[in-house]
Amino acid sequence: MAEIKFKQKLIPLVLTAAVFISDQLSKALIVKRIPPFSIGASFLGDFLRIIHVSNPGIAFSVGGSLPSHIRAALFSVMPFFVILLVFIIYFRNNEFSKLQRWCICGVLGGGLGNLFDRIFRSEGVVDFIDVKFYGLFGMERWPTFNVADSAVVVCGAILIFSFVYAIKKENPEDK
Repeated sequence: MAEIKFKQKLIPLVLTAAVFISDQLSKALIVKRIPPFSIGASFLGDFLRIIHVSNPGIAFSVGGSLPSHIRAALFSVMPFFVILLVFIIYFRNNEFSKLQRWCICGVLGGGLGNLFDRIFRSEGVVDFIDVKFYGLFGMERWPTFNVADSAVVVCGAILIFSFVYAIKKENPEDK
């Protein structure tokens, strides 16, 4: 593959900035307008609710009960280095497709949004999107999430599918 110009690598960082900014603006609005542990609005009955909760842990509140110094190391320091490593790989690698670059930048924006909360919000990551899950997997409601989480999941899933597709395309005999 031809060398990808530095400028072509910079353009998808617009998505990183857009995800980070929209995540932080939405969280600021929630913190300002909805008291903690309160429902601010419901849509489609109670299918979608906007609420204000904080998560001192990571996904599904894992680790929220750990001592604060351990949480800081695990959920702030380590993610910082992972994000830094992804940025380094992103800029050094010329094999990623255009779609993969955009997806990586979406994941980075989400990662930075939640990392920012872990560092600058003593209560933890602000979550506010609450969706009914109808008892699937034993859960009446999906764990509350935010814009950053959405970007990580959606862009991460597309990224994985793009890697699988690229591998299948290179090895068509493997079905």
